[in-house]
Amino acid sequence: MRISLIIPCYNEESNLQKGVLDKIGNYTKLNPFFNEVLIVDDGSTDNSKQIIRAKYLTLFPKFKLLPNEHAGKAFTIIKGIQESQNPYVLFSDIDLATPIEEADKLIAASQNKIPIIIGSRSTRRQGAPLFRKIMSIGAIIVKNIFIGLPNIRDTQCGFKLFRRDAALDIISRLRVFHNRHRISGSSVSAGFDLEFLFVASRLGYHVQEVPVDWRHVETHNVNFINDSYESLLDAFRIKYHDLRGDYQTKK
Repeated sequence: MRISLIIPCYNEESNLQKGVLDKIGNYTKLNPFFNEVLIVDDGSTDNSKQIIRAKYLTLFPKFKLLPNEHAGKAFTIIKGIQESQNPYVLFSDIDLATPIEEADKLIAASQNKIPIIIGSRSTRRQGAPLFRKIMSIGAIIVKNIFIGLPNIRDTQCGFKLFRRDAALDIISRLRVFHNRHRISGSSVSAGFDLEFLFVASRLGYHVQEVPVDWRHVETHNVNFINDSYESLLDAFRIKYHDLRGDYQTKK
């Protein structure tokens, strides 16, 4: 089993200074499952790319930096999946709210040949501020009632393992996150997880949730009002395309 680890990066200078890539590099350097770590930069305007090039690309030979035009987290992950060279891809948020060692749990579950394995957090969201808990409740309501994914507890955890061929099949059928477009400011693209898992369920791909440890990490890339509005708008778009019959079933 060979896995490409995908790390989205957008103006992460503060996280880099905390040593998150040191933790990722030390975990993957002798791990036989991982032979490439793709750090996909989403058009950072701070010193993230310079720090990665100067310090980490030589320190950890498995690391590769993929510069990307700023288009939001969703297209950063899509870029990483498309550029990956292994049968499996795992993506993790760079803040390591879910510790990178939790990948062991997803890898163990993948031995059953399940194509999509997703980290699942406790509903308590221990340590998270009130606005993050409100966003979590809103996501559950949208997921269960409006979109129709009641069998998946946590669609939004930034820690997922895919079989690459399944991920590419699903990505090719997305409609909300089909075409890249330039944006301004941070975009967590929460609707991407919803559409990806909704299409996966429509195509008959089995999705397994694996409980993972998670702790709140303060980040400047999450904005309660903007992200909530963006997520709700994406949910309406998903429903619109669903009602139009735009999501193809598996051939």
